[in-house]
Amino acid sequence: MIIELGHFALILAALVGVVQMVVPLIGAHKGWRGWMSLADPASVMQLGLVSFSFAALTYAFVVSDFSVELVASNSHSAKPMLYKVSGVWGNHEGSMLLWLLILVLFGACASLFGGNLPPSLKARVLGVQAAVSVAFYGFILFTSNPFERLEFPPFDGRDLNPLLQDPGLAFHPPFLYLGYVGLSMAFSFAIAALLEGRVDAAWGRWVRPWTLAAWVFLTIGIALGSWWAYYELGWGGFWFWDPVENASFMPWLLAAALLHSAIVVEKRESLKAWTILLAILAFGFSLLGTFIVRSGVLTSVHAFANDPERGVFILAILAIFTGGGLLLFALRASAMEAKGVFSTVSRETALVANNVLLAVSCFVVFVGTIWPLLIELASSKSMWQFGGALVQNPFYAMGLFDRPEQVSVGPPFFNAAFTPFMVVLAIILPVGAVLAWKRGSLGRAVKSMVPVAILAIACGALAFAMQTGRTAMGPIGVVLGVWVVGGATMDIWLRTGRGDIGSRLGRLARLPRADWGKFTAHSGLGITVFAVAALLAWETEDIRVAQIGDQWDVGIHTIRLNEVGPLNGPNYYGERADFTVLRNGRDVGHLYPEKRIYPVASMPTTEAGIRNGILRDVYVVLGDPQTGGGWAARTYIKPFANWVWGGAILMAIGGFISLSDRRLRVAAGAAKAKPQGVPAE
Repeated sequence: MIIELGHFALILAALVGVVQMVVPLIGAHKGWRGWMSLADPASVMQLGLVSFSFAALTYAFVVSDFSVELVASNSHSAKPMLYKVSGVWGNHEGSMLLWLLILVLFGACASLFGGNLPPSLKARVLGVQAAVSVAFYGFILFTSNPFERLEFPPFDGRDLNPLLQDPGLAFHPPFLYLGYVGLSMAFSFAIAALLEGRVDAAWGRWVRPWTLAAWVFLTIGIALGSWWAYYELGWGGFWFWDPVENASFMPWLLAAALLHSAIVVEKRESLKAWTILLAILAFGFSLLGTFIVRSGVLTSVHAFANDPERGVFILAILAIFTGGGLLLFALRASAMEAKGVFSTVSRETALVANNVLLAVSCFVVFVGTIWPLLIELASSKSMWQFGGALVQNPFYAMGLFDRPEQVSVGPPFFNAAFTPFMVVLAIILPVGAVLAWKRGSLGRAVKSMVPVAILAIACGALAFAMQTGRTAMGPIGVVLGVWVVGGATMDIWLRTGRGDIGSRLGRLARLPRADWGKFTAHSGLGITVFAVAALLAWETEDIRVAQIGDQWDVGIHTIRLNEVGPLNGPNYYGERADFTVLRNGRDVGHLYPEKRIYPVASMPTTEAGIRNGILRDVYVVLGDPQTGGGWAARTYIKPFANWVWGGAILMAIGGFISLSDRRLRVAAGAAKAKPQGVPAE
């Protein structure tokens, strides 16, 4: 009965969404306040109904109600409770319901915390947000119903994908969806501003908190996914340029660009058109990521589903909202004329450069991600339908592609094509941050950064002197990391003005939280840049067949295989090894890598043994038993591995600190709003 109530609540929420989509937009167009005010209770009602629907599905997983097809396909009675709950979104249908829950949550938050928004703008924002919700209601109810019953329930379920039975993956999707869906608010504000015909400084202030929140959640979600891949998959890496990884990274890049662009709109009322375009594209890339994950058009270890019908539905949603947004953007271009002017040397110019680098790097990742699909499409011998006639694939017929081979674009392409843009971004970031608005002095900015440059070069030279016969990537990463962190430190110090150290320290403590958030986030970026370069440049690897009692040296450590024994878990079995880690002959710890087999899913997994350290990780993976005796064993020494995620955590913390700044909250900017009906010039 609870399942049927959950299904009914979802249908009722869809009907409320349709009302919220239509009535407030008509009211805003006609100036009818009563109609506009309907958006507030409707958005809260949607949240209540979808929350009940999601709770009903969660209940079915918790009590192992195998009469529900989704539970039978993705759960098991012996599964730990954490993974019973995470199983709700560890599948296509449940994850889309989570997506919808977060979507209506953001809409309700805009209603509850946007009380000082102009009524017409608020009505249009909530109306557009409801339109997005209605599209996903339709997608779930018509193609992905999570409440389907089985006529003959099985005795037990088929279990959740073993790779998803992990704490990292239990929390990774919710944070990622908070980021993906959070960008829908920036999209709704952009479309509402286009409909209203006004983009001004107040709009820039309103849209920033939503974009910042989405960017922070995306940062956390991406970091959790990277951390999970590092310790769970046994490959020893943290980023593989997988299509689904790229699908989350592309909107992250555009959201970062949108954040900085909105600052220019708020401060100088410039870059209006570019900021609106970024808001549309950022959400468009979020929808693109959903399409990649769920359509099966690209192969990925992360993919949820392989269903062309669902893929077409999502593609239609992508085309309607992104295409419609771009069309409206073209029609309303006259409403986004920039007011502020600035010289070539100014903070505005630095932010433009920041935007260009982030946008182009996103385009590079996009091309590398979809290139295999384009090549496969063009080289296929399949017939294409035009009107009522079937014709040969024109690209294949012209002989442009005579070998329909599988094409892949891997890390070498992305590393070579993407890295230069990030290097340039890291170089200009500290200098651009200290330039004055409107008209700055490049000489003065560079002069203030001379001590930081000297420190960065000295640290890079020290790293180069300490390493022997290795790539220059490590020292370059040291220089860039110190340069970015030192630049952020110098920037916040310069904000204290002049005077003795005591008075400047006092002013330092009184700086706005947004300044401290900027410092923390930029420092986190510098640490991540350094850690990635150091890890890739200075990693040590050893692969061998080891007998019980064997020991070998890897870098400054000695590894000894003590034993391999049976392993029995709540819903898996396998082998567990005991490795001793020695340094200078001293026992510094034991590692216990595992090879698990989940019998219900008939799937093996690898659990790496990792000794985490501040300066390095010792990473051991147990392989398969060998015919001649012994076990395959892979050992890595990974310098500064934890700094990768430490930097990401700092970036997220910086975002939260900025969000806590009273000036950046939506209501705080409303006082600066222009009177209703004053168009942008």
